[in-house]
Amino acid sequence: MGDVIEFKPRKPHKLGLCQHGFHTWKICKEKQFDVKAGKLITAYECARCGVRKVKAT
Repeated sequence: MGDVIEFKPRKPHKLGLCQHGFHTWKICKEKQFDVKAGKLITAYECARCGVRKVKAT
């Protein structure tokens, strides 16, 4: 008989919750002022997948 080859187990998706809209939002403090609009903004970034969203305050 031949040699038995062991396969590595597949890694689960880390984006499972994010794919369905359940992000973990953290506030980004890098950029807090929108120069073009001249307004203060709050930038959020998902801790898992890195998607960003901006909300005017």
